[in-house]
Amino acid sequence: MATIDEISHQSSTVSDSEDAKPAKRSTLGAGVNGVLWAALALLGLVLVTVLCLFAWDPDGVGRKGMEFPVNVGRPIATTITDAVKWLIGHWGGVFDGVDYVITIVAVWTEDVLLWVPWPTLVLFIGFVSWRLAGWRISLFSVSSLLLIGLMGRWESSVETLALIIISVILSIVIALPLGVLGARNNRVDATMRPLLDGMQTLPPFVYLVPGILFFGLGHTPAVIATVIYAVPPAIRLTNLGIRQVSPETVEAARSFGTTSSQLLFKVQVPMALPTIMAGINQTTMLALSMVVITSLVGASGLGEDVLRALGQQNPGNSAIAGTSIVLIAIIIDRITQAAARNQQNAVDGP
Repeated sequence: MATIDEISHQSSTVSDSEDAKPAKRSTLGAGVNGVLWAALALLGLVLVTVLCLFAWDPDGVGRKGMEFPVNVGRPIATTITDAVKWLIGHWGGVFDGVDYVITIVAVWTEDVLLWVPWPTLVLFIGFVSWRLAGWRISLFSVSSLLLIGLMGRWESSVETLALIIISVILSIVIALPLGVLGARNNRVDATMRPLLDGMQTLPPFVYLVPGILFFGLGHTPAVIATVIYAVPPAIRLTNLGIRQVSPETVEAARSFGTTSSQLLFKVQVPMALPTIMAGINQTTMLALSMVVITSLVGASGLGEDVLRALGQQNPGNSAIAGTSIVLIAIIIDRITQAAARNQQNAVDGP
């Protein structure tokens, strides 16, 4: 004879199987409904296509595409062009002042780096990479810099490095306050998000044109275009790093009577520093990726070498300049990653 437990187990099994049947039926029904809706949608698209073709091309001429009834692109383009001309006419002195300052700083930076003997600069970068990333990265950095010099691209590399230094410093100066403001104000964060998305996805050639109109050819449009393209990751990760600080830590700091500025500079920023450093790393890499593009507006350096090789159809010089860019990118990436990792270890503690 079956025990009470066996009978209850059998009854529960039967009830479970009975309960499972409606679930299977409902899933099957949902799948059938989905297929029917997809078929109806496809049929509707076919009908709309046929009606449009007959209404637009009844004679079967076979024109490609279908014109929109209204073209708003022309008035939008005209409005933007008129606005740029108005800014140049009324604020030309301001743009000339900005151009003068950036050009002077860029030329001064290039002159200083070119004045330093190459053994000194190589040893300095090797020492920094050794202290931050270890002897392997230090050896790679020194070997790469020596290879760049032996390939005849030392001066171009220094000019490129000067442009990257100025662009990254400007990006950090812009990104840190905007990231902090976005972390502390949700409305500001919501407003900045679409702007940052546009800055990251808009092709750089689009804002190179007004940059040339405002500042002419040279270092200034190159620096400004680089900053626009490279600054969003630093803003985003500064915002994210401050938001990720533990609420318990923030409450504990407030319970000790810290002011808002003390909370920011002594608690939130130090704890968010690894994430901020990761943002600076991404900004530096994006700035370096703009080297070739900015050469189109007169920026000197390795990008100009690549552009000249392209015009002369010289694949050898193009490969040498491109290899130099890659080596510099790897050196900067490893050093900045090591700095971010060291900050993370300092925050986490032993």
